[in-house]
Amino acid sequence: MSNKPTLNTSLSPALLHLYDLSNSVVVIIDVFRATSTIASALYNGAKCVIPVDSVPKAIDISKSIGGIAAGERDGMIAEGLQHGNSPLEYTRDFIENKTLVLTTTNGTRLLQMALDKNADTIISGSFPNLSAVCDFLVKENKNVVLGCAGWKDRFNLEDTLFAGAVINRIAQHFTIHCDSSLMAETMYLQNKNKMIDFAPQLTHYHRLVERFGLIEDIRYCLTDDVANVLPVYMDGKLVAQ
Repeated sequence: MSNKPTLNTSLSPALLHLYDLSNSVVVIIDVFRATSTIASALYNGAKCVIPVDSVPKAIDISKSIGGIAAGERDGMIAEGLQHGNSPLEYTRDFIENKTLVLTTTNGTRLLQMALDKNADTIISGSFPNLSAVCDFLVKENKNVVLGCAGWKDRFNLEDTLFAGAVINRIAQHFTIHCDSSLMAETMYLQNKNKMIDFAPQLTHYHRLVERFGLIEDIRYCLTDDVANVLPVYMDGKLVAQ
């Protein structure tokens, strides 16, 4: 009998209820672009990121604390907001020492679900902070659920590829009997050296690039360790550990 902690991958928020989160570290994964944007903002000195589920709430909170209200709906800057969900928007000279109040279509919703299901610890992950995520999961030595945000409950590949990248690095520290984890790692190993070339096949790529021309965003979101901080959720906010 192995006494290693377990690791599971939830491929969509619709499947999250199948996993026990109460004694697990849950990694919120929304590669295009919420969790890449969170990493970028915190890496560039944001005080914290407050994830909220609605645009009015984002506006109210940011007004009351002098923060920056930002977010997207269906890939576009949400109506009523000046700032969107692009990691490239949150440069140090813009975001340093400020609070980002962020609302997104998939990522912030998944985080709320993990909270509702009593997740023990919640962190956010994407390729820009891959190493920080992996180091933390190994050090914590607790059960892990990799939670892919997908797109409106549908499966998406970029979140799954990131789950695969994590698994590929840390598998030896965990007991993994989980076909979705096996699939994620297999997909990652097939594509890890050609991620940018693979990206145009992704549904979400079409949504972001063909409609909005966000190719530089995509490139950033698929680059390892360009914003290598660990966002940990505490008391309603994500802070860099």
